[in-house]
Amino acid sequence: MPSPDDRLRALGIELPDPLSPVATYRMAKRHGDMLYLSGHVCFALDGSGVIAGKVGDDLSDEEGYQAARLTTIHLLATLRGELGSLDAVAAVLKVFAMVNVAPGFTGIPKIADGCTDLLVDVFGDDAGKPARAAVGMAELPLGAAVEIDLVAAVRP
Repeated sequence: MPSPDDRLRALGIELPDPLSPVATYRMAKRHGDMLYLSGHVCFALDGSGVIAGKVGDDLSDEEGYQAARLTTIHLLATLRGELGSLDAVAAVLKVFAMVNVAPGFTGIPKIADGCTDLLVDVFGDDAGKPARAAVGMAELPLGAAVEIDLVAAVRP
């Protein structure tokens, strides 16, 4: 069975350096066999800044999906940075996806699939498919299109 890193390579994904906090909090906090990741927003991998805008107005559904996928790449980078290897993730237990939406936009679950589809691709259906909440927001930090937090069970 391929490792999560093998799966990332097969997908052509190279993880960036983990993000740094933009205020007074930690990007991750471990307690026992649980690792809690703070909300991550969708920063472009080329260093050009945050992917901003409202899905359903400034961004299409596909662009919103890709913003959620990009956010997940940053979550994976934080997981690897905290644990040393993605092999230490026993299961992704929960994600909370917040989508910056135009008034009346209701396609939020499909946008959040950009996150959970990638988690399943990296960790497999059992360990990678989490419980999930996905909500639309009027605004997100830095004007980001997507913000996602994550809880994982980790191996000692």
